[in-house]
Amino acid sequence: MSEKESDLHRDCVNRFIALANAMKDEEIDIKVVNAGLMTAAGLYASYVIGGNNGGLTESGVEKVSTVFRDELARIQAIKKEAAGLQ
Repeated sequence: MSEKESDLHRDCVNRFIALANAMKDEEIDIKVVNAGLMTAAGLYASYVIGGNNGGLTESGVEKVSTVFRDELARIQAIKKEAAGLQ
């Protein structure tokens, strides 16, 4: 990822977090906010890979699942390192 893409990625993440926090501040349960965010991410991933009319094949679902799992593992490693747990 280029530096520009990395900056845009960070901005997108921060905007999604700000929106989720705004929903939480509206007293929407954080589990509901999280579920909505995950559903939106799944729908958008389906659009990115399959377009408006297509759905994901089993291999497409596996690919998206792997990317999500790897990103979650990366985030957790960063959080553990920051907390001095590694």
